[in-house]
Amino acid sequence: MFALTEKNRSIAQLLLNTGTCPRCVFRFCCVGSQASYRHPYKDLLRELHEFLEYNKEKEDTFCCEIADPPGKRIRLENMGEGAEDLNQNGALQQTPVTDDADVAMEISTPKVCNICLGILQEFCEIDFVKKVCQKVNSAEYQFTSFVFSVSLPPQLSVREHAAWLLVKEEMRKQGLSLAKEDIVQLKETYKWIIHPLFSEELGVPADGKSLFEVSVVFAHPETDEDCHFLATVCPDCFKPAKNKQSVFTRMAIIKALDKIKEEDFRKHFPCPPSSPKNICAALEIQCTNGAIFVAGRYNKYSRNLPQTPWIIDGERKLESSVEELISEHLMTAFKADSFNFSSSGREDVDVRTLGSGRPFAIELVNPHRIHFTAMEMKELQQKINNSSNKIKVQDLQLVTREAIGHMKEGEEEKTKTYSALIWTDKAIQKEDIALLDDMKELKIDQKTPLRVLHRRPLAVRSRVIHTMKSEYIDDHHFRLHLKTQAGTYIKEFVHGDFGRTKPNIGFLLKRTADILELDVESVDVDWPPTLND
Repeated sequence: MFALTEKNRSIAQLLLNTGTCPRCVFRFCCVGSQASYRHPYKDLLRELHEFLEYNKEKEDTFCCEIADPPGKRIRLENMGEGAEDLNQNGALQQTPVTDDADVAMEISTPKVCNICLGILQEFCEIDFVKKVCQKVNSAEYQFTSFVFSVSLPPQLSVREHAAWLLVKEEMRKQGLSLAKEDIVQLKETYKWIIHPLFSEELGVPADGKSLFEVSVVFAHPETDEDCHFLATVCPDCFKPAKNKQSVFTRMAIIKALDKIKEEDFRKHFPCPPSSPKNICAALEIQCTNGAIFVAGRYNKYSRNLPQTPWIIDGERKLESSVEELISEHLMTAFKADSFNFSSSGREDVDVRTLGSGRPFAIELVNPHRIHFTAMEMKELQQKINNSSNKIKVQDLQLVTREAIGHMKEGEEEKTKTYSALIWTDKAIQKEDIALLDDMKELKIDQKTPLRVLHRRPLAVRSRVIHTMKSEYIDDHHFRLHLKTQAGTYIKEFVHGDFGRTKPNIGFLLKRTADILELDVESVDVDWPPTLND
């Protein structure tokens, strides 16, 4: 059943005469049926002409049956192109007559729509869909559904505004009104048409929550300057932004169109908008997969390996890092473009991480492969562990973005245990260090250490040393096992950092103390879940 009714006839005729495509005619006639837009373009155009011609014939017949109908023009039948009509005063009046050959020509070679600039014409056809899908398939992504996004030329908002003013004026003559929000949005219409075609071609459903996105960016250089007059009339709406190439963004244009007066708009832009010569161009066709998150725990056995790349003034200090040793294998397996590494705290380059390891998570950006079985993840973990003796990974698993929050939750309230090898300038006996074993919940104040002051703000942080247990080695060495609040600077707690940490081990033992080795024994964060071997 054709989407338009008798009440739409005058608007449909007006828009078609001014160079508007059938689908935009439907939009401005507020047709909300998705199926109505999905018919092939040439069929829609033919049906629209037939609808208007049928109604014209009915009107002509009606006019001929009434003797001298008031206010109506009498069309003279069987007159060729350029036929003349008599108006109600008997004067001759030129009337364009639609020829079947002209209609056939327009259907076979349609003009570019003066509102959508061709987006609802050529780019809704199966040939364009196949072109996009060929690009998707050649990119070799794994996906089970897709979401389609489209970026439209911002000047389309100006053209739609002009068409709205034209239609609104015509409807006002009929005692009717048309709110701008009642017009079916171009982007929605396009998705109504294109989604079923993509679904059939790709073999998966369209899903607004899908992580796999197919996007098309349209541009129309011929009409780029359509919106420039708005910057003169409404300069406050167009402010330069660092991350925008042009001030003429869609939001800025919409803001200006809401502000500009109708008479001012008509002074600068034609209503109806003029017909362009060229159709839009699909400037970019891109596919992207949403990020995949992999979590686990790592042990670090080297005292010459930073957690992240160590680069100072553009110069790399060490050849590798924990994040690189792990991520290079994940990047390859998931075929990702890039990654972001995060962890529950970090250790210094010369500090080992032992015990159950430190929780970490890696965000893999735009992965082409997303499906891994538990066995494949276990094999990937083994591959990482076999590649280096400096690190070991355990409990490697896929997690959600939301789950990563557990790693950071209450981070400063978590506890960590350490083992520190300490040297003293004065000789010690077991009795000298035994007093440390009796100290519980020792509160200390730490001013930002000098060694990290270049990257951390100056502040005094209060921390708690929950327990300490000393282990005598010889006259100048002992090992200290500590359980502390997360975020405690252990090295500074030992040597005092020139008095910036108070109290400290040197102060408590009344002698100079320094740290020779430090190991992280445990990071007490119950995440990610432990996996069975």
